[in-house]
Amino acid sequence: MGGENPYIQQTDAVLPTSAFKIRFTSDGEELKTVVVDPSALPERGDGRPGSLLRLAHAAGVEIDHACGGVCACSTCHVVLDQRGFDTTNEASEEEEDMIDLAPGVKGTSRLACQCVPDGTSDLVVEIPSWNRNAVQEGH
Repeated sequence: MGGENPYIQQTDAVLPTSAFKIRFTSDGEELKTVVVDPSALPERGDGRPGSLLRLAHAAGVEIDHACGGVCACSTCHVVLDQRGFDTTNEASEEEEDMIDLAPGVKGTSRLACQCVPDGTSDLVVEIPSWNRNAVQEGH
């Protein structure tokens, strides 16, 4: 699937201009730490350009996303560390509505497909264990 959702009002997002790290965790255990090079952001993929979803998938970190990264479900729900949370774009009303449908929502919950870090701080991104798709179907 993938692409853009023409029915939502996107918030402004600033792409990073300097390198930063994202540490992906699940159940408190580190899955992978990625150094993001702003000159090599993934040009293709599901989610907004520069989004946590695109960055994770480019690094081989699986985050389930049933809608193809167009803010039409809540399966890519992640929880950010408070310090990194403040360096991401503002959530749209549509994203907030979708987050409300996710289990285990916290004050720093975001949809990985919509959350774009600006690179001014390293991030810790918790992928809830129920969100990790351990079985992939070969379609």
